[in-house]
Amino acid sequence: MTPNLLAMSIAAIAWSATACAQVETQGDGIQEVIVTAQRTAAPESKTPVAMSVLTARQLDAIGADTPGALAARLPNTYLENSYDGLRITIRGVSNADVTEKGDPSAAFMVDGVYVARPQSQNVALYDVERVEVLRGPQGTLYGRNTTAGVVNVITKAPVGRFEGDVNAAYGSRGERKVGAMVNVPVNDVLALRAAATWNEHDAYLKNGSTTPRGLGLDRDDRAARLSARLALGKNAALLVRYEASRDDGNNDSTVPDSNFYNGIATGQPVWNGDSTDRQLTYRFNPPNTRFEQGYSHKKTSSLTTDLSWNLGPATLSWLGAHRSFDHDYLYNFYYRVAPTIALGVRQPFTGTYSQDSHELRLATNGAGPVTAQGGVYWFRERARDTYYFRDLQAVGLPPYYVFGNDPVEARSKAVFGQATVRLADGLRATAGARYTEDDKSRVGYIGYQRTAAFNAATDLRELNAGSISTDKTTWRLGLDYDLAPATLVYGSIATGYKAGGFNDGCAAGDARNGVGCPAATALPAASLTYRPETVRAYEAGVKTRFRDGRATLNVAVFHYDYRNLQLSNEVVINGRPRYETTNAGAASIRGLEADGQVLATSADRFTYALTLLDAHYASYVPDGVHSWAGVKLDRTPARTLSLGWEHRTHIKGGVLTAGAGTRASASYLLGVPQAGLKFRVPGHTESDLRLGWEPDGAPWSVLARVRNVEDKVRPMTISSSGLAVPTEPRTADVRFDYRF
Repeated sequence: MTPNLLAMSIAAIAWSATACAQVETQGDGIQEVIVTAQRTAAPESKTPVAMSVLTARQLDAIGADTPGALAARLPNTYLENSYDGLRITIRGVSNADVTEKGDPSAAFMVDGVYVARPQSQNVALYDVERVEVLRGPQGTLYGRNTTAGVVNVITKAPVGRFEGDVNAAYGSRGERKVGAMVNVPVNDVLALRAAATWNEHDAYLKNGSTTPRGLGLDRDDRAARLSARLALGKNAALLVRYEASRDDGNNDSTVPDSNFYNGIATGQPVWNGDSTDRQLTYRFNPPNTRFEQGYSHKKTSSLTTDLSWNLGPATLSWLGAHRSFDHDYLYNFYYRVAPTIALGVRQPFTGTYSQDSHELRLATNGAGPVTAQGGVYWFRERARDTYYFRDLQAVGLPPYYVFGNDPVEARSKAVFGQATVRLADGLRATAGARYTEDDKSRVGYIGYQRTAAFNAATDLRELNAGSISTDKTTWRLGLDYDLAPATLVYGSIATGYKAGGFNDGCAAGDARNGVGCPAATALPAASLTYRPETVRAYEAGVKTRFRDGRATLNVAVFHYDYRNLQLSNEVVINGRPRYETTNAGAASIRGLEADGQVLATSADRFTYALTLLDAHYASYVPDGVHSWAGVKLDRTPARTLSLGWEHRTHIKGGVLTAGAGTRASASYLLGVPQAGLKFRVPGHTESDLRLGWEPDGAPWSVLARVRNVEDKVRPMTISSSGLAVPTEPRTADVRFDYRF
């Protein structure tokens, strides 16, 4: 950690632990939020983990109805709805491999259930209780693939009272939304809850090419959830949720990176400063093909069962889930094959995915000198898919360059435990560990075909298969101390683990299902797999409430040592494009986060968040020649500052609520290491406004919102082939709610 950053960190913690250590009060103070970040219910202010919580009220106020809409409200966190799935970056750690063989670095969960595929993480957020975002490795309680952290969406469960809500919104760019919820207590032992949502909006992109097709960044999805809570006697309860959704949005939502940058061909991209209108206009006309109308059809269903049984000294719980996901799409690629040459590529795709998971956990009850929990976990995912890359004849490939996989399987099992011991009044020590075994395999082929259907007389296939088994013990040690009734000081050392995997290709002499591996295209065994990603994280923090509970401050400082950071890119091997993941040696991440809120008056609430971050490669030679040591990791601005204000005033006949928020970010990089390209995203601000009205005693309310007042866009991601996903431009909407 740099001297200035370390000094600021120490000063911030010392100030918050002394000057702000006052007793929390109720009454007009800031309401406490109960979270389950440590897998048991506890106040957020007493949970010794760096985290952010967005409640249902906050989500509705800012209009956050997809995970990608949350990012601007979360310190050191980016959630981006890319064309190929949700990209999560926490404190500079991310993952770009969204194929069937890839894993995220931050786990995305719904009601505590891990959702494996990024393409099915772009869910609609509706009837949500809260969203918990945990920053830092969570390997002990949440398992593998949580080296960066966890995003857990917690939906509302049935309650013992009748209630309902109908809402509708209409906005710019053809935005149309309708939602509804009803909760019915059938009797003393059974309560039911149903919720549904429907969302549409037109494309943000403009078509400036000669092909008459509609472009993406549009939306057309609907979802419904039915929940049932059943009391099984006095000490047990069963909660069952079933959800189904369909998404027919168009995923042709990228533009060439040249929409944002000049000088790409020279290897020195420079921000071009074009207008938002030009940056969102797709002007590429491929010289080798004619693009078709793109589409994307997703169908998702899930069944989750949560059983809790209070045994007196401890509670036994079982969380079981089954999820299925079907995806069918046609995507039109901009594909740069040389610094000054780009081709068009059409990619039809079809895939089916299913996953099952079970967790059995036993946790002690009460607040005795020792609290503990432990359990076992089992997970299985099976995928089957086919990609067709067309129009690459100019680089010596056939009309249909095919990747067919059946099956791709991932299995994981783990045993875990964690205990907290009270050492003295207000002082607690925590120790936990988790042992995980992962097995991943794929059987498939790479086809060189004249048509979509394979013809053995004219076409060729080569094996595309791999398997890897990895295991790891992750652990956590922590101390926390109640410095004052309303001030918690904590520190921890934690480790995280992300499973290893395999790349496209095959080893000489291998054969499966009648498909062999020709010696001419075989790859060295060492390049077919990559190692697990691991991290050791050191963290210290303070959570405090002061001004008689009318102000909060959370401060965290951290230092990460990453090993074998997994980075993914499209590469050309033996003249053929492949998707390859490699280990980046080492990375160092250190920083400070401070956030909180202040009730300045009975009518005014202010929120704030400051982050300082230094995240860079410690050792990395992506092309075997040029070192990237010292180069910043993607999406790691050195500084960000977020400020928010809400004013509530009672005027004749009702309550008027006005709100404003802004986030100012320093510049940051988006890197394509294999091509040696560093795209710098300039510093920027992004602001929101809202105005709401709720009549006295009336069951209805209305809320008007404007997002991205500046109307500036940036690339969220940039691929090695030159695809850039733009952020959303300025949007506005009006929402009406009726409650009963």
